[in-house]
Amino acid sequence: MTDPRLIAIANLAAVVDGQSLDAVLASPAEGLSDQDRAFAAELSYGLCRWYRQLHAVIAARLKKPFRAKDRDLHFLLMLGAYQLLHGNTAAHAAISTSVDLTRRLKKDWAGKLVNAILRGIQREMDEADSPLRKQIGGDLSLRFAQPKWFVKAMQKAWPERVESVLEALQQRGPMTLRLNTRRQSRDEYLAELQQHGIQATTIQGVPSAVVLEHPMPVQQVPGFTQGLVSVQDAGAQLAGQLLDVRNGQRILDACAAPGGKTGHILELAEDLAVTAVDVDETRLQRVEENLQRLSSAAVLMAADAARPPQEWINQPFDRILVDAPCSATGVMRRHPDIRLLRRATDIETLSQRQASILDALWPCLRPGGKLLYATCSLMPQENHQQVGEFLERQGDARELTLPQTFGHECKHGRQTLPGEQTMDGFYYALLEKKHD
Repeated sequence: MTDPRLIAIANLAAVVDGQSLDAVLASPAEGLSDQDRAFAAELSYGLCRWYRQLHAVIAARLKKPFRAKDRDLHFLLMLGAYQLLHGNTAAHAAISTSVDLTRRLKKDWAGKLVNAILRGIQREMDEADSPLRKQIGGDLSLRFAQPKWFVKAMQKAWPERVESVLEALQQRGPMTLRLNTRRQSRDEYLAELQQHGIQATTIQGVPSAVVLEHPMPVQQVPGFTQGLVSVQDAGAQLAGQLLDVRNGQRILDACAAPGGKTGHILELAEDLAVTAVDVDETRLQRVEENLQRLSSAAVLMAADAARPPQEWINQPFDRILVDAPCSATGVMRRHPDIRLLRRATDIETLSQRQASILDALWPCLRPGGKLLYATCSLMPQENHQQVGEFLERQGDARELTLPQTFGHECKHGRQTLPGEQTMDGFYYALLEKKHD
């Protein structure tokens, strides 16, 4: 299979069946040019990003659903609708290639149906009061292609900002770099980018962040292969800053994969003894690869952070980063398949897991030490409510005030919202262990 459109349909089917889009795209079809591979990925991301809207639009225009063996036709129609409603493909090309694909799927009988439905959508796009406009515009869940449970959660958590949050999650996140400012100043690096004809901006309050005006292949980014810069959202870069890393400290990075925050920690001070832990041994290899590129080193352990070894309690850490497993609802811009894979029932399970990790690692922090709790979630249960419950359980924990240079103040900690200051949605709370 070498047609990028058919590959995108197959990728969508794999995500609907429970695979992550990252995993699917990690095994690209053979025989594709770089251009076709990029086009297949763009279509795959778009289909996941707009899945719920596209699925509903097509379902409403079918007299009866396709049989299970013909679900690829439903996905094909969704692809055509995506190109019409959200893509850059000319309408006539989107429709004609969709009809052609019915033959590639050996389902010629569906050609006229595909043509009729897509032409109907094309006509309705230009009518202000069309059934299509009414269907999409009257329902936040359909307008922003999000599960109803998530829309309700955002209405409750961020009632004044719900539409801006949902709108931001439909956008593509910018390509943001993290500069090792101990090796080169930001001004020097910006001047170097300018010499290469690359436009970039900075973010106030995040001195390591450089936002590229246009994304580019990572290997072409000046300084990337030399370990001078890494690709990391500005919101994620806050973790290293907030952890208050000092020379010579012993630091635990729990749930460390893929290693972006581990690498950042090691760039912030000298003579650090960093232990990076992740429950997934395969993902831990990514940490090692990242650290090798950065010419940095840490002790890597495949282990469950909720079951720390006794030696960590006997020799407690100065700093602990708990980048907790979470719903990842704050990073849907970059991982649009989350809206297909995540369920409302997952939140309680994840909250329990987060609590068990926090409780297990707290004894591994020395008195006077600091623990930074972080998620890429927008859900209060995983964030300020989680921290509030932890503080009630742990009498020797006190919350430290975070700088007001980013995000929004919560009952505990601070939350960045997608799109603000170019960032994804991250939550942070800094806790200090009291001296006896």
